[in-house]
Amino acid sequence: MKRRHFLQAASAAPASLAVTAALPTSQAWAAGNEDNGTGPYGALDVVAEFDGPGPSGIVVLPNGRTFVGFPRHAVDHKGATLGELVDGKVVPYPNAEMSLPGNVPAECLVSVHGMTTDRQGRLWVIDDGKRAGHPLQPGAAKIVCIDPTTNRVVHKIILKAPALLPDSHMNDLRVSLSHGAQGTVFVTDSSFGTSPALVVVDVATQQARRLLTKHPAILPEAGFMAIVEGEPRRYIPGHPQLVSGGVDGIALTKDEKTLYFAPLTSRRLYSLPVDLLADSTSDDTALAPAIRDEGEKGVADGLALDDHDRLYTTNYEHDCILRRDQDGSFKMMLRDPRALSPDGIFATADHVYCTFGQWNRLASFNDGKDRRVTPYLLIRFPIEQKQPYDAVPDGQKI
Repeated sequence: MKRRHFLQAASAAPASLAVTAALPTSQAWAAGNEDNGTGPYGALDVVAEFDGPGPSGIVVLPNGRTFVGFPRHAVDHKGATLGELVDGKVVPYPNAEMSLPGNVPAECLVSVHGMTTDRQGRLWVIDDGKRAGHPLQPGAAKIVCIDPTTNRVVHKIILKAPALLPDSHMNDLRVSLSHGAQGTVFVTDSSFGTSPALVVVDVATQQARRLLTKHPAILPEAGFMAIVEGEPRRYIPGHPQLVSGGVDGIALTKDEKTLYFAPLTSRRLYSLPVDLLADSTSDDTALAPAIRDEGEKGVADGLALDDHDRLYTTNYEHDCILRRDQDGSFKMMLRDPRALSPDGIFATADHVYCTFGQWNRLASFNDGKDRRVTPYLLIRFPIEQKQPYDAVPDGQKI
């Protein structure tokens, strides 16, 4: 409609409409026309607040021991890259020599990002090996398994070419002990460039395979756009406006039979049978037809499954966390304006833990201006919402 036609239509509007439009803002809100789906929802407990480096990966053991990753690929900080939260402090884990900055990348942790546990209760972390402003060094990118009962390293697998590329961003991982003599690790390489992949590593042989590098289920979605803190942000390769990349979130079912995964720059969820993926003879030709498109799940960074194989998806577009049940239905679990770039996520028997790192506010996405505001948060919410008491017997009306 041209401007003059719009003005004519407005002048002819009913008196009641004209009066409503002229009401003060407070009265307009009182009219009930606001969006009821944007306010806080669900019970949120702040477990920890962080100044300094932003948190990413998170693992909480059944005994309550809590481990957090502080990657250095965005900010080359001098603190611990893997820490245990003890009495209000971040204690370098498994020790200061390994977690604080070191001179030999293969002998220390450089930039811990995603983490998980296996069914033996051991801690597995992916070290993307990247320090902000520095090229990826040999030996820096690695998979490390630590036994928390002894605090000793059980496995250390250095990632090398051709599984590792110069622009690799080894982002997250899951571990199956049902496949391979000592287990199989599945790693998402979301890529700092435009070359993502799934990487599958046999723990016993330390052989790594780089897979599905050209498949749409792995790649960022061309033309992608998301609303982040009220601003439309586009995916433009080489000119980032938002946190973006290829395959990122990953989750393994309790029976270790199905692996879920999703690109960071996408709204779709995919899965693969683990038996096929872990088979060293399976190449892209065998794997591609087996990929299942599970439908939309919204934008997401981290993914996590609980003991009931219900999938929790972080959502940086709506500052929330959703749950996908086994029938494919979704439920809002948490919505909070503090949920800025919900990232690492981990489910225990009774709670879901998540880090809010404000990654969307990094200077690299905001014309060189760092918009982050500490403290960063580690939060949790109950897997099952508490039900209110009711004095009326079930099935009866008041």
